Amino acid sequence: MIKDRNMISSRNSLSRIFAVEASANKPQRRDGRREKSKEEGAQCDHHSVTCLQVAETDLSLRPSRLCGLLGLRSIAWIRLRLPGIIRSSGRGSRFIPIFLSLIFLSLAPRLCAGQANSDTYSVRDFGAKGDGKTDGTAAVQKALDTAGQGGGGVVYAPRGNYFFAGHLNVPDAVTLKGMWESVPSHVGLRNAGAAKPTDDGTTFLVTESRGKEDGPAFITLNNNSTLKGVVIYYPEPDPAEEPQPYPWAIAMRGKNPAVLAVELLNPYNGIDAGRNERHLIRDVHGQPPRRGIFVDSIYDIGRIENVHFNPWWSMKPRLFQWQQEHGEAFIFGRSDWQYVFNTFCFGYNIGYKFVQTKAGVCNGNFLGIGADDCYTALVVDNCAPFGLLISNGEFVSFHGPDPTMVRVEGTNSGSLRFVNCAFWGPCNQIAKIAGKGTVGFSDCTFVQWDSKGEGRHALQVAGGTALVRGCEFRADKPQIELGEKVRRAVISDNIITGKARITNNSKATVNISNNASD
Repeated sequence: MIKDRNMISSRNSLSRIFAVEASANKPQRRDGRREKSKEEGAQCDHHSVTCLQVAETDLSLRPSRLCGLLGLRSIAWIRLRLPGIIRSSGRGSRFIPIFLSLIFLSLAPRLCAGQANSDTYSVRDFGAKGDGKTDGTAAVQKALDTAGQGGGGVVYAPRGNYFFAGHLNVPDAVTLKGMWESVPSHVGLRNAGAAKPTDDGTTFLVTESRGKEDGPAFITLNNNSTLKGVVIYYPEPDPAEEPQPYPWAIAMRGKNPAVLAVELLNPYNGIDAGRNERHLIRDVHGQPPRRGIFVDSIYDIGRIENVHFNPWWSMKPRLFQWQQEHGEAFIFGRSDWQYVFNTFCFGYNIGYKFVQTKAGVCNGNFLGIGADDCYTALVVDNCAPFGLLISNGEFVSFHGPDPTMVRVEGTNSGSLRFVNCAFWGPCNQIAKIAGKGTVGFSDCTFVQWDSKGEGRHALQVAGGTALVRGCEFRADKPQIELGEKVRRAVISDNIITGKARITNNSKATVNISNNASD
């Protein structure tokens, strides 16, 4: 159990009580006013014997306050024994304060136990070493199970490096918590002189199932369970080589699971947020090279906030090249109205990917999302007809075989909206759009495209419905191309640098009007 803070608080409270009681029983002057002590007004030190000089007090004053600190049995014992001690020793004996001090020191363990938070458990009390080499799987799981059997609680892993050869299951209503209150940063494996993941704080060293993805997740969260304030680090992969497969670092199941203030330094797969309701992922940083977060089978709103995937573990050429060819930062399958706020990724093959799974497709609200140096910043295989609403996004692509910010596949039949977003970087094109769905750009800024001077249009629409309104095209290059299969389009009220170059190959209804060019 966690005792240190409660111990100090309890001793201070005890010292203040006896200082007040002793002061209240000082002799009174003839005018009815109490004599003032030379020490009166000084702060009471809980190590000082003067705080316990209550020989002339029969402890009948304010017993409820004492009972709250020491317990009824302890108070009863003192009240029973103290009068006899005073009579045998003589009133005012100088040994009484010392005797009372010994009494209260002997009661300190009971005092601390009574004041400790019975809902908090330390993994150290269950045998976890935190020395970076002793397997702590069984000890930590025992602490988690104990908390779960008690109806829930906080299992605390104090500062240390906890080695795990197995995996953990966090029971319902249990929080597994490290020392970090906000997500830390450890770039020391990449940048000499900076903090390494084993230098400070609470770090979990994960080793199970190296070389395969289909094993159990390292940590599985369940109903109302939380993981908070830890660093998850896989020490075996070589940062100079292509990453080796591992299962998911975290799996979120049940109702209301949460991951808060966690550094996923280098798990092959980060968080599997599928098959739950109302997941909350907040303040998560790191570099999962294959997959960052996967969301699927969500039938009640999930939330992802302040997630930042950046190559802090390694930018060695082989590993980083592999990540850009295979990595996917955020993948969304079926989710009924997903909320995503202030997220970012750097150096992936795909930044944000929307797919159709057996469960269905995604719709949701995406605010302040960003993707930098991804081969394709955002890909939509398919989405819900109620739409993906993307606002205040920033998207940058300039590497890869065909650097593109947005790609909507021919399988899409849903609705996609970009509002007040910015697109830049020396890419081939801003967007390649196919399918039968609707894609709209409103109040967006398009900065760079056609980096090789091949005459590529910024927006290449092959099918479906297109809306481009109130946007700014900052490069003096072709702006929009509408293919033969475009069903409908409205291109209006845009600001164009240079000559307007909008190519319309569609035979359907197309409205091109009120565009201002140089």
